[in-house]
Amino acid sequence: MNIPKSCLGLAAVIVMGLQSQALAQTNADHTVTYNGEVGQILNENCVICHREDGIGPMQLTNYDQVRPWAPLIQLKVADRTMPPYAYDHGIGIQDLEGDWRLEQGDIDTIVAWVNQGSPQGDPDVVVKMPILPDPNDWNFTGEFGAPDKIVESLPIDIPADGNDLWSKHFVDLGLNADRCIKAVQVKPRGDAQAVVHHANADVYAPTEEGEFATYGQLTEYAMGKWGEIVPDGVCRTIPAGSRVRWSIHMFPGGLGANAPGTMIKDNIVEVALWLHPEDYEEQAQYKQDLKQYQIGTEDGLLIPANGYAMVEGFQSFDHPVRIDSFQPHGHLRMNAASLEVFYPETGRTEAISQVSKWSATWHHSHIYNPDVAPLLPTGAVLVLKQWYDNTSANPNVTDPDQFVVWGSRTADEMNHAWIAVTHLDVAGFDRLTEERKEKELRSVVGVD
Repeated sequence: MNIPKSCLGLAAVIVMGLQSQALAQTNADHTVTYNGEVGQILNENCVICHREDGIGPMQLTNYDQVRPWAPLIQLKVADRTMPPYAYDHGIGIQDLEGDWRLEQGDIDTIVAWVNQGSPQGDPDVVVKMPILPDPNDWNFTGEFGAPDKIVESLPIDIPADGNDLWSKHFVDLGLNADRCIKAVQVKPRGDAQAVVHHANADVYAPTEEGEFATYGQLTEYAMGKWGEIVPDGVCRTIPAGSRVRWSIHMFPGGLGANAPGTMIKDNIVEVALWLHPEDYEEQAQYKQDLKQYQIGTEDGLLIPANGYAMVEGFQSFDHPVRIDSFQPHGHLRMNAASLEVFYPETGRTEAISQVSKWSATWHHSHIYNPDVAPLLPTGAVLVLKQWYDNTSANPNVTDPDQFVVWGSRTADEMNHAWIAVTHLDVAGFDRLTEERKEKELRSVVGVD
């Protein structure tokens, strides 16, 4: 039985819609309480940030803390502002690693609870608190254990206000053998999370002449980024004896609700590396790299005063690839981005990812589940788009009467995306494609 993917997708949307309607009706038919349903939803999705010493502006660990904020919580979850993971539902790939979005059923439950007056429920019921990681811990410790290596930048003093600052310097990685990355996270220490705009870490490898030459991107950090996971079976390599070239951009005073507005002395940015064993590169089938893909030209980015702009760029490869992650990048006026694939042989364009409420304070690397990550045959074209709003309707714009061009300052704009790509050969592309077809068929006939 050959069921078109479009029909399967439509059926899934219809089913989800019916389920949402049914749940909304169920919520309307009985009293939703904090102790009954809502507390557990908030504990599992919100208190990791909204707790003592967390990055959230208020604590939400019990009913007394939550109740005054109930209307705002309803608003923020209903419009999907919180949890802060801007990625459109129903468009493109939805199976992502590290996806913070609430299920629609949980949103409906919270909305119904507030509409019913936000009752506490049975006072004898204790809402289970999850085991929370230390706020200063690394994001992948629970999955991969402690990092194999932590590399610090040189300490940097960040003033309370003033112009943008940059620090560029080299730090030795301390590796005596080639290694493959399993996962990587960059983290500014303490209050600097709101003032470090970005921190790029480039790898410089030793040459035969005893010099160092640029090798590739170790990782890229921008404000709010969770981290990156490299899929099994591929290697993002760090050569032995390499150095990291830090390029750290700081915005004195900070951005967002948690901007400290004070001087931060001796701030350090750290990169944590989880590494495969030394012989993993020999076992890995393919190589992965992370690169910056320019969208249009730098000179072509011009956002008019009190106006809007859109940029579009294209990228193709002379061999098959798998797209492992997609991270749009911009500054205060960027508000949306998308990724599509155009197939010249058929004239078909496929939507991969869309972010309609992009935020400069939460840069996410959208990591696709390897089973659904886009497989591109030779010649397929990535279509990248980004949109900008330079009007008073954009809360990040302080002076919409200014024209905005490309530049590195926070007040300027940028037009690129960071994309992790696994480079395949024809045999590997055919094998992965066939494996997916077989898995899809098993799923359709119900034997998976």
